[in-house]
Amino acid sequence: MHAAVPIGVQLYSLRDEANEDLESVLRRIGAMGYVGVELAGLHGLTPARFSSVAEDAGLVVSSVHVADLGVDPFRAALDDAQAVGCDTVVAAVLRPAAFEDLDAVKRSAELLQRAHAIARERGMVLGYHNHWWEFETRIDGRSAWSHLFERIDPDVFAELDLYWATVGGADPCDALAELGDRVRLLHVKDGPADDPATANVAVGQGAVDVMRLLDAAPHARWHIVELDRCDSDMTAAVEASYRYLVGTGRSRGRS
Repeated sequence: MHAAVPIGVQLYSLRDEANEDLESVLRRIGAMGYVGVELAGLHGLTPARFSSVAEDAGLVVSSVHVADLGVDPFRAALDDAQAVGCDTVVAAVLRPAAFEDLDAVKRSAELLQRAHAIARERGMVLGYHNHWWEFETRIDGRSAWSHLFERIDPDVFAELDLYWATVGGADPCDALAELGDRVRLLHVKDGPADDPATANVAVGQGAVDVMRLLDAAPHARWHIVELDRCDSDMTAAVEASYRYLVGTGRSRGRS
């Protein structure tokens, strides 16, 4: 087993709570022992206020999700990322139509290449985060995910969502082997892995063989818990996920 990897949480998991009071969310996450957070918006806080509260909670920003890759919105998102001291941004989603055939994949690659060039000008790095459709869609016997990454600069890294890749019919170990050290961030979630609409559960309580997948990802720099939707209390599920991952020795918390 390789050295424990720092653990963070994607704040999208707690979006409802963050919409009400992001400051309290950050304090609770810090108290759980998480090392970092991945941003999905500032929920009305200024970058300066966010940074102050996160620092007080003992949290760093691992990365920032960006949904809009249009030139002006993307540059504005980079402004916010830099303002909170983060140089790592992740394209959060390209919709299923962006992978429906090889021509669509090529257009998606061009879009990411443009965003990569803009980020690189500022000394920042860009990654791409998958859902299930990149793996579910097969083109010439290979996943749309594979076709995408062979068409973008090697400096564009992968944030591999282990759960969504599984739902898409892939063994995430294959994606990890294919991209090696380009997989810098892992989204760690759990659930039945049977249908995209099914709710998640706390990590370690579902069908995903999380330990096998984490052990196959020695190059990962962060384990980032993300639970899209839970039927149970989300804060409790985020805390249970922390206890499980740190308790197994795969992830490293602050305490």
